[in-house]
Amino acid sequence: MSLPKTLMQLAGASPTPHQIKDSALVIIDAQREYLDGRLPLEGIEAALEACARLLNAARKEGRPIFHVQHKGRPGGLFDPESANFEICAQVTPQEGEAVVEKSLPNAFAGTNLDALLKAADVKQLVVCGFMTHMCVSSTIRAGLDFGYASTVVASACATRALPTVSGEALSGKALHEAELAALGDRFAVVAADTAAVGA
Repeated sequence: MSLPKTLMQLAGASPTPHQIKDSALVIIDAQREYLDGRLPLEGIEAALEACARLLNAARKEGRPIFHVQHKGRPGGLFDPESANFEICAQVTPQEGEAVVEKSLPNAFAGTNLDALLKAADVKQLVVCGFMTHMCVSSTIRAGLDFGYASTVVASACATRALPTVSGEALSGKALHEAELAALGDRFAVVAADTAAVGA
């Protein structure tokens, strides 16, 4: 039995991942809330290491880098007055790298991300971060509406388990893979690992 085809395959779109050397890097919500806070993710340590490899490659190539940071309310998740709001040490921004604060899953909503990308004159994005099914997905889907072509790096993303309508638990791994499959249907090229994008 043959594998089903994505909409992008049916349209004849190139399956080749965008390369770091030709793209902007967008790191979404690589924050301590997901590492040692109240929302620990499955596979977060390995995913952060992969994010760091992408970041180092983008720096080496002199590419535009955008750190997206979710800002919650005091006392809640991503409390800006707590350590959980901090970007993880593995991907700490350097001087000159943009940090875009957001309050919604989609990093384009109510932020200057689109304006910053336009100012950097880039249309190709390599995207990584957290959570796969939430802010990564929302941002990539919105990015298509803004005219950006995205590659998402599977090994540099992660998510957590969720309950299903049947009352069972869907593992973080299963949800991660399902969301990447959905994104790969129309919204992004899915790269298995950092090497696939030249990092």
